[in-house]
Amino acid sequence: MEFTLNQIAQILHGEVRGDGNQQINMLAKIQDAKRGQIAFLANPKYEQYLYTTQASAVIVHKDFQPKKEIQSALILVDDPYSSFTVLMEQYHKMISFQKSGVEQPSYFSESSTIGKDAYRGAFSYVGNNSRIGDNVKIYPQVFIGDNVTIGDNVILHPNVKIYSRTRIGNNCVIHAGTVIGSDGFGFAPQEDGTYKSIPQMGNVVIEDDVTIGANTVVDCATLQGDSTIIRRGVKMDNLIQIAHNVEVGKNTVIAAQAGISGSSKVGDNCMIAGQVGIAGHLVIANQTSLGAQSGVSKSITDEGQRMLGYPAIDIKDYFRSYAVYKKLPDIAHRLRDLEKLVGTSSPHTVETPDNGQK
Repeated sequence: MEFTLNQIAQILHGEVRGDGNQQINMLAKIQDAKRGQIAFLANPKYEQYLYTTQASAVIVHKDFQPKKEIQSALILVDDPYSSFTVLMEQYHKMISFQKSGVEQPSYFSESSTIGKDAYRGAFSYVGNNSRIGDNVKIYPQVFIGDNVTIGDNVILHPNVKIYSRTRIGNNCVIHAGTVIGSDGFGFAPQEDGTYKSIPQMGNVVIEDDVTIGANTVVDCATLQGDSTIIRRGVKMDNLIQIAHNVEVGKNTVIAAQAGISGSSKVGDNCMIAGQVGIAGHLVIANQTSLGAQSGVSKSITDEGQRMLGYPAIDIKDYFRSYAVYKKLPDIAHRLRDLEKLVGTSSPHTVETPDNGQK
């Protein structure tokens, strides 16, 4: 696929300096770019490559003033990094949505419907009474159960499993191996020491513009009529566990290997780093930031807190505590020296008055 610089500048709301009719067919790093490719310059330490790059065009800040002659055309924008990200998103979206048609063998229930420009890969399965929107891409070996609703412009990568009654909004991407709607971890202990399984009858609701990484699991809610909810704009990494009845607020980002236990509510615009664990039935306030490997055992009610450690505490308190923790071996050594010193010194004679009594 090729676009002119003028077309790209229109997408980025930028201005072309140079030949706007040049054709661009690929994105590249400024130090490696060739003719027909476009790069960007955001970090000043890479400016040296601007004068040697073979790129047909480079995206730069609108106030940039070159120090030497430049062979490439320029696109002037407010934020080169963000603009290049937008361009990558558009390019990736166009590549991702190229596929169409139906590969065989595959199964699609007669009671289900699917919109225009869809793609169904080989060995995919769509159950009864499901509703799938326009421009949805269902890659090979995807399973979609009964009574599932999927919006427009959704990509389900290979081997995704969507359990029955799941609802997925528009513009979502779910990566390979992810499972949506599996049973929550519900078992009741019995008197004889065994566990009785508690049926999980709810569903999962994923709102618009959500991205979920590979091999992540989102469990369904326990009771019929209840939902595990992933709100609009959430971005989730690989290998994440979202338990039953959890709600993740809009525009929250969650890194790999994090886990959120049942019935916890995470607010909007939170940042949850890798390997964070959140206990069940907690509330995490909006704009909370949890550092890597934090363990959250009680609710966080004040918005905008930055926390770290186990149990998670304010990040400044954590680093002050860690400064002491690092010194503990030295403190212990000095304490032993003091104990030896006290133990070898001449003891003071302490006389106890007897008030004349023997």
